[in-house]
Amino acid sequence: MTIKFGLIGGGVMGESLLSRLIAREIYHPSEVIVSEPLSARQGFFQQQYDVTVTADNRLVFEQAKEVVFLAVKPQVFSAIAQELADIITTEHSPLVISILAGVPLSQLEAAFVQLPVIRAMPNTPATVGAGITAISLGAYTNVKHHQIAQQVFSAVGEVVEVSETLMDAVTGLSGSGPAYVALLVEALADGGVASGLPRSIANQLALQTVLGTAKLLEETKIHPAELKDRVTSPGGTTIAGIAQLERAGFRSALIEAVKAATARSQELGK
Repeated sequence: MTIKFGLIGGGVMGESLLSRLIAREIYHPSEVIVSEPLSARQGFFQQQYDVTVTADNRLVFEQAKEVVFLAVKPQVFSAIAQELADIITTEHSPLVISILAGVPLSQLEAAFVQLPVIRAMPNTPATVGAGITAISLGAYTNVKHHQIAQQVFSAVGEVVEVSETLMDAVTGLSGSGPAYVALLVEALADGGVASGLPRSIANQLALQTVLGTAKLLEETKIHPAELKDRVTSPGGTTIAGIAQLERAGFRSALIEAVKAATARSQELGK
C-alpha cells in the first residue's frame, strides 16, 4: 500500500495525533511512516501502531505522498531542513504541516521551496482528543490542502484558521491556557481545603465544576456572563465570592497573563 502520511518526530504530540488518525481510520498503519532517532521509541511505534519506522528523515520525505508532519523541537528544525534540502523538488510535493512553536511560515517556506506548507498550533488537551488547533495556510496551499489539515487536526479536537500574525496570540491564549486552567482548578481545590473539605473531595469538586461549566457553555452556547448571572442570586453566596474575585483583579490577571504570554511568544519568534 502507498505511504501517505509521514511523521518526523515521535514525541507526545506526534504520537497523540497519529494514534487518533489510525483509530479513526483516516490513515491505515500501512500508509504511515514515522522517523524517530531513539530505537526504543521506534520499537514502541512499530509494536503499538504497526507502522513503518526509520531513523532517516529523508526516507519519510521521499515516501510520504500526502502529508509530512513535523513534530520536532524547534531548535532542531534548521538541522532537519539542511538534511532534506537536496531531495526537495516540486515534482514530489506533499503537504508539509508544522507544529513547531515560533517557526514562521517564511522560515518553513524558505526550507521547503514552493511546497504547500501549513503552520499549526495545537494545545496539550489534544493528547486526549479535546484540543483546539489554530492553522495558518502558506502561499502554495489550495483547498485540498486545507481540507487535509482540517481532517488531520479534527482527529484531536477542534480547528480554527487564523492569519499567521495572530499565531502569537493563539499561543498566549489556547497554547498556554491549559496551565492557567490547571492553576484555577488547583486554587479552587485549595479554597475548598481551606474551608474544611478533605483534599480528595475538594479536588474532585473543583475539577468537575470546571469540566461541567465548560461543557454547559459549549452545549448551550450562552455567553459566560449570562451563566454567571444565572448562578448569582441577590445577596447570595456567589455574588460574595465574585466581589472578592473582582477586588483581587481576577479577570484582569487572566487578561494580562494572555498578553504576557503573547508578548513572550513574539520575542521567542525573533
